[in-house]
Amino acid sequence: MLTQTRLMVIAATLLAACGGGHRHSDAARSVAPQPVAGDSLPPAVAEALDRARAATARFESLDAAVAAGYERHAGGCLANEPLGTMGFHHANGALYDDRLDVERPEILVYERLADGRYRLNGVEYIVPYSARPRDATPPRIMGRALKRADRLEIWYLHVWIWRENPSGMFADWNPTVHCPPGS
Repeated sequence: MLTQTRLMVIAATLLAACGGGHRHSDAARSVAPQPVAGDSLPPAVAEALDRARAATARFESLDAAVAAGYERHAGGCLANEPLGTMGFHHANGALYDDRLDVERPEILVYERLADGRYRLNGVEYIVPYSARPRDATPPRIMGRALKRADRLEIWYLHVWIWRENPSGMFADWNPTVHCPPGS
């Protein structure tokens, strides 16, 4: 299991690698994001997305996520302009192992709004190399193989289940999201 210090190093490394910037509109919270061109969603994947949404709906409030074991402080907002932004990554280190469960994402991805509130945009599934080495078969969830992040020594997959992403449901960066100034 990754220690809190290791999680903070991962967040700092992501921030340094990606820059900063993030913002979000109040569009269509009640309607689930739809796949974009290139997203193929077989029935089993659509069902898994529905399960992930149902399981994470209670984390609309960052306070609820913190009460469930996710970190309150996530470091900076992760952006890679002009590709877009990921947002603030709130991790639950207790979930960092070789098991993936659509209803228990290792990271919740939020955006901070102008009024200071946080809004849940998506989730990220993580498997550390300590649990599954980089030369192993990639872990899979929702019909997708996780990607390698060698610098961070993790496998990962972003899923934009609460915010539509024109780059795709499983893309790393969302061009419609921006970091607040100074984050």
